[in-house]
Order: sequence, then structure tokens, then C-alpha cells
Amino acid sequence: MKGLLLYNKKARRGQLGKRLEAIVEVFGKEGIELKPKLITFDTNPFDGDEELDIAVVCGGDGTINYVVNSMRSKGINPQLGIIPAGTANDFASAIGMRSRMMSAAQQIATGTEYRVDCGMVNGRYFVNVFSFGVLTTTSHFTSDKEKRLVGKLAYMRVGIKDIIEMHNIPLHIEANGQKLDIDAAMCLVFNGNSAGQFKLAPDAKVDDGMLDVLVLEHHNSITTCANMLRHLMGTEPKAVHHLRCREIMISSTINEPTDVDGEPGPEFPMHIRCEAGALRIRR
Repeated sequence: MKGLLLYNKKARRGQLGKRLEAIVEVFGKEGIELKPKLITFDTNPFDGDEELDIAVVCGGDGTINYVVNSMRSKGINPQLGIIPAGTANDFASAIGMRSRMMSAAQQIATGTEYRVDCGMVNGRYFVNVFSFGVLTTTSHFTSDKEKRLVGKLAYMRVGIKDIIEMHNIPLHIEANGQKLDIDAAMCLVFNGNSAGQFKLAPDAKVDDGMLDVLVLEHHNSITTCANMLRHLMGTEPKAVHHLRCREIMISSTINEPTDVDGEPGPEFPMHIRCEAGALRIRR
């Protein structure tokens, strides 16, 4: 079995490089030959390496997203191994990966194939969550330097500013044969079940062929934040709408910025669907 060890040099605050050789050795002992390859984000990491059995990704949700979209653009579908090395690692958690890098490497090397779903929005794939609204695009405005220095705390500065500037997003939603018009503060479409390690959709599964959609109504800042906290505490406030669907259309009269697995996403209107069992995860 042959494949690539794709890594983001910024993963785990730049400490990954010291462990690449050890990770390759772990796979080699199980008869899997991996070639380390740096992801540069300006070229397809599979260029010249289209014939492979497995791609092992060291990075966070954004890196995994880039690899999956690059893989699909080539029309290839190797097994995919995930070594958590990002800030939140939501998708890795959703598929049951161990948190320590070397333990995750061993888990993949000795693992078996497991089929999971993948989301798609306007032709672009997402593994964990597509979102927009308050607190969902903070990663776009948080510098890599801040993330490396203080990790998750880096998002707090931008997040506080985002809450202060919270605004109304008028939405028209079509799903499951129903039409909804909602004034929203936030919308998240989950393939996984968490965002920033917050279990916002705890009942969502990556292998059920469905997407879980959460829409938080916009009121004043205090009420909206209170409803957000109540949802996190499991009290199911009426201001949080939960839909489970295979396909959903979302449009808006404003051009709200969107986020796909921590990276800037497409513009409205949105056609979002679930590709059931699209990814061949090895774990």
C-alpha cells in the first residue's frame, strides 16, 4: 500500500516537522509506504501523485477541507487518514480519532475503512460545517501569528467584536418540502457535530446521510446571546431552529460572508446537499 503524508507546516504551532519521520515509520511497520509532502495551498497536493491508495492528512479542518476538494477535483478517492494537528480538530473528533498525533497515526496504520458523508455547497465540499453569521467567520480575521502563539484564545478578540456588531440576516430556506423565512443571527450546516469544539449539534452523525441545520433567530444582542447559551446547555430554545435534511436551499437579500471549514466560503444563494458515504476514512 502506498500513499502521501500531507502536512501543513503551521500545524500544531509548527511542531509537526519534528515528528514526520516517526509517523512515516509507524506506517512502514504496517506495510504502508508514505511519502511526506508539504501542502502549499496554491497547487493541488496530488499533482504527480494521482495513483495512490491512501492520503494521510496532518492538520486541522481547513487543511482537511483543502485536501478533500483537491482530491475530488482530480476525480480520485483514496482512503483518507486524519492526524489531528489543528486548533479545534472538529472533524477528527467527529470520526473518532485519538487526539495525540502518534496515537492517531497508529490508529490509522492498523485501522480499517469506514465510510462517512461529505457536504457540498455550491459545488464546494466541506467535511465538518458550512456557516455564516455571528462568530462563524472569526477565523478569517484572526492572524496565523496569533493562532500559533495562543491557540484558541486568539479567536476571543475577534469574537467579542463580532458579538458587538451582531446584525440581522434575512433568510429564505427551502428544505424537506417546507419554506421558512427567518431573521437570523447565525446559521450552521453540520456534517460533523461541533464547531470550535462546541457540541452545537450533539445528535448529528457523519454517517447518516443527512445534514443538521441550526438557525439562530436574531433579536437584540443580549437575547440572542442568551438563546445561544441556552442551546449550548441543551434547553432547546424556540429561537433555535433545527432541521435535518439531505438537501437545502438558502437565499438572502444581503451578501453575508460565509465560512467553509474555517475558510472563506461562497456567496448566496446556497445550494447545499449531503453526499452520503462519499469519503473512505481509515481509522
